Amino acid sequence: MQPNSSEYHLWLGRSYGEKADSSSFLTAAGLAKKVRTEFERAVQLDPGSVPAHVDLAEFYLEAPGIVGGGQDKARGQADQVAKLNPAKAHWIQGRLAEKNKDLSAAEKEYRAAIDTSHGGANAWLNLALFYRKNSRLDEMQDALKKAAAAPLDQPEVLVDAASTLLRANRDLPFAMELVRRYLASATVEQAPPFKAHYLLGTILEKQGDKEGAVKEYQTALMLAKEFGRAREALNRMNR
Repeated sequence: MQPNSSEYHLWLGRSYGEKADSSSFLTAAGLAKKVRTEFERAVQLDPGSVPAHVDLAEFYLEAPGIVGGGQDKARGQADQVAKLNPAKAHWIQGRLAEKNKDLSAAEKEYRAAIDTSHGGANAWLNLALFYRKNSRLDEMQDALKKAAAAPLDQPEVLVDAASTLLRANRDLPFAMELVRRYLASATVEQAPPFKAHYLLGTILEKQGDKEGAVKEYQTALMLAKEFGRAREALNRMNR
């Protein structure tokens, strides 16, 4: 209905990416090409779209050359993003440094993103994710607390921060607080409410609150009746 919408092409590419994550190797390769096509189209339709540039850069970083990936292409996107959002450009450069095992340079880029964004929540989250990947969990927790207290430039940061704490099995009460804070505010497509309720249910289950977890899984299913992970979790809790 709106073939020239950059945003719709971007979301279609993201959907292909989600599908590729749970597909066989051969199927995933075909879907990856569709991801690239949609992201490139999104950038072409709106050269000023920072999310489109960032998602395309991430694709170039993660995808093998056979489906169109490549670090040089990611650097090209970083150069374009630098003119639109310097903080996001530093994030791309940080990811490139990580890919090349230069952890010191990566950390400097993530900290530069924090400085450039004037302490934005998303930049603190990205530093926290870097610390988690490198098993620096105390520093991760500190960065996540700063993300939660920072100007909330992207509301989904609260959900991502909670998910990060859950994966690290750190400060689950704080993780629960973050998800509830998100659900009490204006939600965004990047973190749909049904997924936030599922995450909250997982955190509650991890803490031994079976009744609370069941309630959250049920809420997730009411909002998205075909959400398989919530259905599986509810079945597990009812055994």
